[in-house]
Amino acid sequence: MNLPIGENIRQLRTEAGMTQRALAYELRVSIQAVSKWEQGRSYPDITLLPLIASLFSVSVDRLFTI
Repeated sequence: MNLPIGENIRQLRTEAGMTQRALAYELRVSIQAVSKWEQGRSYPDITLLPLIASLFSVSVDRLFTI
């Protein structure tokens, strides 16, 4: 089952005018990790979800909604 979280992160990131590099820096992860999330090749660690949601001023649930 493919979760839409990567697509949602990409959409929120681009709407915020943020690069993958900037997001990676804020989350203390590699640029490659952000790229993999956005491509649907992996998912962020569950402990990062509240931080990601907070960065984009959305709920954690919003990261998973289509």
